This record gives sequence, structure tokens and C-alpha cells, in this order.
Amino acid sequence: MGQWIQWLTGNWLQVAIPVIAFLASYVVGLWLRRVAYDAFNRWIARAKWEGSRLVVETTRRPFLHWFLLLGGYIAIYVSVLPPEWKTAGGKIVATLFILSLTWVVVRLSEKLLELSLPKLKAPPTPTTLVVNIVRVSVIVVGVLIVLDIWGAPTTPIILVLAAGLFIAGLALRDTILNLFSGAQVVWGEQIKVGDFIRLGSGETGHVTGITWRNTQIRTLEGSSVLIPNSMLARTTLTNYGHPVKEATFPLHFSTRLHLKELTGLKASNLRELVDTLKQVPDSVVYYHTHHFLEEHHYLTPEPANDFALWVSDALGNEVLGERLASIDTFDFSTMGALKERLVDVIEDYLARSPAGGTAPEGREFHFIRSRSIILPTPYVARDLREFVEVMKKITIDSIYFHVFDARLRLQKATNDFSIWIEDGLGEQELANEISRFDPYLYTLESLRAKIIQLVEKHI
Repeated sequence: MGQWIQWLTGNWLQVAIPVIAFLASYVVGLWLRRVAYDAFNRWIARAKWEGSRLVVETTRRPFLHWFLLLGGYIAIYVSVLPPEWKTAGGKIVATLFILSLTWVVVRLSEKLLELSLPKLKAPPTPTTLVVNIVRVSVIVVGVLIVLDIWGAPTTPIILVLAAGLFIAGLALRDTILNLFSGAQVVWGEQIKVGDFIRLGSGETGHVTGITWRNTQIRTLEGSSVLIPNSMLARTTLTNYGHPVKEATFPLHFSTRLHLKELTGLKASNLRELVDTLKQVPDSVVYYHTHHFLEEHHYLTPEPANDFALWVSDALGNEVLGERLASIDTFDFSTMGALKERLVDVIEDYLARSPAGGTAPEGREFHFIRSRSIILPTPYVARDLREFVEVMKKITIDSIYFHVFDARLRLQKATNDFSIWIEDGLGEQELANEISRFDPYLYTLESLRAKIIQLVEKHI
């Protein structure tokens, strides 16, 4: 102990200088921290940046620690320690400073990213991914600097990291592309949840979810489709915007098929025709009027019914044939009423001309019954925009079922489309407009175009 006291007495200046340098650095650190944070707080008051509190909380204590390390570094180099000790001590202090700085940068970047990314509408998973990437990147840089301080070779490590990043980039190129495309979709707000979109590849539907990897849409068939954002960025996209008014209940589209069945009944003259017509079921009348219309859907105005054609062609009676052809099928909501009208016209003619004529052998009128099979389709409309898109896709059989068959099924002068538009959407004016026009004046394809035109004009 006495030797140490004697040495300190003789070399007190060599000890005092490092201690004074260390304490001076500490005092300067206290003063600079106060000045720096006062200036920072004044800037905060003007800028009103939300991340300022995080910066202060994260850096206030380490700021003083860095000046303590600086004081230690200065003290070591002004001391009488051997050169090799000074070098080792300087490396230790520098390492501690880099580790502290790395920790502060990691913590601060994590907090700032967690504060900022949600405001950019970034989903949770990509936010976590970005935070982890930044954290690992800062730590790797810090470790490389520490290794360089101690003279360790960093070039091989950098090459290994570069190779690893290159391999990872190749393996995850689709994921990375989807993430970048997702960022473009989310931040660019090209589409939003609820928008109705059409892709160049043919997919059509409402957007139900957007992540950084995929965009989910609900198709007109009611199924969900996940579209990679990279594909979304490369294809042509038509955005019709936010959905129009949604119906209180969806419209499920159906179609139907008809089977022909011979009844075994036939007529060779007008009297046999009218007497048999009185007895046959409504399905026979339907076949020789409405089903004939569907088979000849390309004709406009509406083709004559089978009875009118047979009277004109087989019996050569153009006058009665014209009267039968002039019966407007659209005026009758039931087959029974239509049959009565046909019978009345024929009997009225027979009352004035009892002969009526006879068909040549082999040209008799054969009565055919129609049997319907109703089939559901995958198409569903929940609003008018979906209704238009479905109308472009369904077959003419489905259009025929919802327009012509609906009148007979409902026994009203309307159709399934008008009922859904009025009851489900409350659009009475549009519903009336569709139900008012005579569908028999159109081919089924022109009828499709007419309905689409009316709805698109409305929306």
C-alpha cells in the first residue's frame, strides 16, 4: 500500500490528467445533452412529429453513455499505459460504443416503423417482415464494424452474405415481387376493398381483401379467387369503383331444358284441330307457342306459332293463319287463357266457314307436349353491377326462363328480373321499365342487350 501511495505522490499528474479528461467528457456530455434536447424539443413544438417522443426516450440515456465512453477513450490515450494496452483499450471502448449505437438504432427503427407503417395501411405481416429486415440489417452492419475494429477479415463474410442474399432473392423472387406489387396496390390505392373490378384475364367480381401478397375477389359465381399482386400489376384492370346499392336478397340465376314428348294426338282439319286443342294440357299449348319462339330466337319480330303456320301452309288458309299469328302471346299470363283465345279464333272462323279445308296426307298437325327441367346456375347477382356482368355470361336459355317462363310461373305481366330489382333493390322505376317493353319484339340476344343497356344507363 505504501508503495502505491509513494508512486501516486510522485506521479499524480499522470493520473490526474486522464481522470480530468474523463470527468470533463462527462460534464460536456451533460451540457450537450441538455442543449441538444432543448433544441430538439423546440423543433418538436413546431413540427408536431409523433415520433419525437420515441426518439427522446430511446436516445436520452445512451447519449450520456457515449460521452462516458468518449471520456474513457481519451483517458486511455493520454495515460502512461504501454502502447499495446492503449490499442487494446481503445478497441474495447470502440466496440462498446458500436454495440450501444447498434442497439439504439435497432430499438429506434423498430419503434418508428411500428408507428409509421400502420398509417400507410400496411398489413401486420409485411410490417413485421420489414421490421425484422431492418433489425437484421443494422445488427449485421454493427457486427461487421466490430470485426473490422479488431482486424478480423470481413471480406469473406460480406461475400457470403451477398451470396446468401442473392440465393434468397432468387428463391423468393415471386414473393418479393408480390410484396412490391402489394405495396403499390395498397399505397397507390388503385383498388380498395368493396370495389368492383374486371381483369384483362377475365376475372370479374368485388374486392373482398387486399394483402401485400394477394388480392381476394368474390366472383359472380360466388367463389373466392386469390390473385397474386404481381399478376394484378401486370394485367389490364378496370375498376368500376365502389359497389352500387346492394340488394336485400341475391338473385340466383337458373336455366331450364325442355324435353319433347309426342302425345299421339293429331288433326287433319280445323274441326279436329280445335276439338283436340280444347282437350290437351297446357304443356302442349306452351310447346307450340313459347317453345317454338325459343327455337327460332334469331327471328324478329316474333315468329308465328305452330298453329298459325300449319293453318297457312298445310291448309292454305292465309286469312285464318294471319289471325292466329296476330295473337300477342305476351298479353296472356297463363296457358289456359292463351288456349281459350286460340280456340275462340278458330271457332269464330268455323262459324262463318264450316269447311275449313283438309291437310294433305302426311301433313297432319301432331300435338307435342313440353316437359321442363329447371337447373340452377352458379351465377348470383347482389347488386346491379353484378347483374349486368352476369347477364353478359348466362345462356339464352337462362334469359328465356327468367323472362318468358316467369310470366307463366308467376301468372303476372312481369319477369324475375323486374321483381328482384323492385323488391330487392327498391328500384321501382327501372323494374317497371324492364317489365313494360314487349320481349316478343326482340331476339333473345337483342333482349339481353336491351336489358343490359337499361341497367347500365340507370347505374
